[in-house]
Amino acid sequence: MVERLAIDHVGHLGDGVALVDGQSIFVPYALGGETVDVAPVTGHHPDRRQLVRIERASPERIEPFCQHFGVCGGCAIQHWDAERYRDWKRKLVVAALTLAKIDCDVASLIDAHGNGRRRMTLHARKGTHDVLKVGFAAAHSHDVIAIDRCPILDPGLNGAIEAAWALAEPLIGIGKPLDIQITATDGGLDVDIRGSGPLPAAAIAALSQIAAKHRLARLTRHGELVLMRESPGVRMGKARVILPPGCFLQATVAGEETLASLVMELGARAKNVADLFCGVGPFALRLAEKSRVSAYDSDAGAVASLQKAAASTPGLKPIKAEARDLFRRPLVAEELREFDTVVFDPPRQGALAQAERLAASRVPVVIAVSCNPATFARDARILVDGGYRIAGVTPVDQFRHTPHVELVARFAR
Repeated sequence: MVERLAIDHVGHLGDGVALVDGQSIFVPYALGGETVDVAPVTGHHPDRRQLVRIERASPERIEPFCQHFGVCGGCAIQHWDAERYRDWKRKLVVAALTLAKIDCDVASLIDAHGNGRRRMTLHARKGTHDVLKVGFAAAHSHDVIAIDRCPILDPGLNGAIEAAWALAEPLIGIGKPLDIQITATDGGLDVDIRGSGPLPAAAIAALSQIAAKHRLARLTRHGELVLMRESPGVRMGKARVILPPGCFLQATVAGEETLASLVMELGARAKNVADLFCGVGPFALRLAEKSRVSAYDSDAGAVASLQKAAASTPGLKPIKAEARDLFRRPLVAEELREFDTVVFDPPRQGALAQAERLAASRVPVVIAVSCNPATFARDARILVDGGYRIAGVTPVDQFRHTPHVELVARFAR
């Protein structure tokens, strides 16, 4: 059954929102001010509709640049005027702060897409008639949309999709879904395959031959080395970091550099810094050019890479790096006493326990980095209630065409 809806605005996930009898109905790929025909969505989604036809288009609508847009779930917005898109993304941060009753300046959105995404995860599955499909998940589905190109990728990922198809071919017969994580490094493509389970020696040998043919820097399976031609490294300030297999890395080079630049600017007077949720050290290694740094993260592999990079880079002040689960064992007030500045950049769930300990501490300056405005606002409310003043928030857009937004903020006593 097709129904006609008037779209009121674009919601926080990038869907068009129609207001019907006091309820919100979400229509992907629709824009505010449009009149659209929609159909029900199968499954347990009574508040969602599928866009069938645009009866009256918004003057802000533009032509998407990717042939897979609307089917592939990677991008939510390619169809909206850039200026209105940027304003909407900044307002996502404003709305989260308003909900938490935090009143502060929100700067203009910084575009940090740069040359595009330097890492991605492709999925390999058996499709109809056992035909191999390698690509991204479909929008709002676990189906895989087979692709042979993606226009938002960094040129450093050239050849990555072809390599993923080749690696999946000998493995798909085992009948397990595969995830293939690929990162562009200065040594070439770094690939980690997940989901295969144990493999016989013949399969490992076949993967090695494919990796050599596609000139991969490194191929690992569940983090275990299959082949390494070149060390997969990235530059972070003065340092070169050899990445552990499958590790977290900011999505774009420009995104990492922008976030780090903001952190450095806000912590310019720091002498003794704690870098919490440090990862492989995008902040710690840069901060150590001027400050002593103590870095903490639950990922022991990332911490080890940070330690090796720090030890091999001349001109840095001392970095002490420790593997520690900050969700279960946050730094407490007594431990925080030695630092004049704390930087924390948690995963999407935020840093509730650590924010509570920071609020009870006397650390003069706290610099928060976040990829989730909602959990940032929750943690910021805790800091403000603990006596900190928030100086302002800067939103950063390294996930262009999606509803994801990064931000950086400074708190001071």
